[in-house]
Amino acid sequence: MELPAHHPFRSAKAKEQYLALYDLRAKQWPIPSETRMVETSYGQTFVRLSGPADAQPLVLLPGYQANSLLWIPNIAALSARYKTYAVDNIYDIGRSIYIRPLKTPGDYVNWLDELFTALALKEPIHLMGISYGGWLTCQYALHYPQRLGKIVLLAPAAVLPLRLEFMMRGLLGLVHPRFFRAFFYWVLEDGANHEESPSQRLMEESIDDMLLALRCFRLKAEGPPKVLADNELQGLRVPTLYLVGENEKVYPAQKAVQRLNRVAPWITTKIVPHARHGLNTTQAELVNEKVLDFLKQP
Repeated sequence: MELPAHHPFRSAKAKEQYLALYDLRAKQWPIPSETRMVETSYGQTFVRLSGPADAQPLVLLPGYQANSLLWIPNIAALSARYKTYAVDNIYDIGRSIYIRPLKTPGDYVNWLDELFTALALKEPIHLMGISYGGWLTCQYALHYPQRLGKIVLLAPAAVLPLRLEFMMRGLLGLVHPRFFRAFFYWVLEDGANHEESPSQRLMEESIDDMLLALRCFRLKAEGPPKVLADNELQGLRVPTLYLVGENEKVYPAQKAVQRLNRVAPWITTKIVPHARHGLNTTQAELVNEKVLDFLKQP
């Protein structure tokens, strides 16, 4: 089937409207960067590159309904030591353009492996993902550990089943924008009580961006981020750091850490105080510090 020129947007007007906001947000990227549109068999993937050209690569995967700009609070610190590659996931909102559906974990892994090859990344590659991006990081590490150095998982959708309350609130959020905003306040809120704080501003902007994306993009099915079985967690033999917010709403943080410590005790686990699901934003300095400390260890 021939795809329209405005694919994956609902219309040419929707594409223009969304990308205008995207480009406005991109002006907040705090350090020099270059962008590339990379061809894979699944379509074109948009990547933003920062950091020293000869440094070890660190690939950053955002969560569901997010894009590479999610890493604005972290990118300066991470790019001081690494060549960072912030990705607009091909199946989600942003500048990437899929041309065929990704239906299975294997599709997602193959797309990512094609991307790494097309970028000619120097191995070993460090890989970091948050939420849905954390699940994808796990999947890639299970299939291609030989290409990786270390992986970092920020509240990945892979350790415990989603809370029933999370799912119910999320479904309600699809009914009306007011409920949608309330849902994400509940999930991300830690910066919400400081109206003038940078994290509060970024949270407000990210919710506005997601609401616009729902109006502008054609909805498509995502591969479900299934919880990893015990044998899969035990298969994560790449050095791994797991970070989760103390007040995580997707699943109980303490139970997640307990499961990892029991099933795969070689995984480094840390709970970030005073944080929920948006820990990379509301506790950016602490998260940056813990990630860099882990990556520099021999």
